[in-house]
Amino acid sequence: MLLLFFCLTTTGCRLYSFTGSTLSPDVKSITINNFTLATAGGPANLPLTFNERLREYYQRYTNLKVVPSNGDLVLEGSITGYDLLAVAPTAQDQAGVNRLQITVLVRFYNNKDESKNFEQSFSFYQDFPQNQTLSQNESRLIPRILDQIVLDIFNKTAADW
Repeated sequence: MLLLFFCLTTTGCRLYSFTGSTLSPDVKSITINNFTLATAGGPANLPLTFNERLREYYQRYTNLKVVPSNGDLVLEGSITGYDLLAVAPTAQDQAGVNRLQITVLVRFYNNKDESKNFEQSFSFYQDFPQNQTLSQNESRLIPRILDQIVLDIFNKTAADW
């Protein structure tokens, strides 16, 4: 009985890692093509910052080798939204809170299993007080937003969520 339990647990966990990745063992590499800025807003270095965070996350939380081309997995896309929105209106017809929202369009190709390919937008936001400017908050908000978008992309591509 103990031998049967051991066999089931070791074979059942073969595709799972403690980092949350459920990648097939035959997937060994990933290519992350440079994401471009396809919106009129945002800092000029936003795509570079996003690309580096994405590459770093896959290097840290998977055993995949990041290669410049022909990876088993391929990520590419563009930053399609960098929007400042007024939310939580007050009685004086002013926004009580401002919101910075970033949207990224991702194209994912799994060269080992094409049924997992997708194109999808990922978006996240952070709020800040209406009495502060965007420039006062960008350096604090952008990393938080990008970290969440990277996590969402990772969960969709590597964790199969």
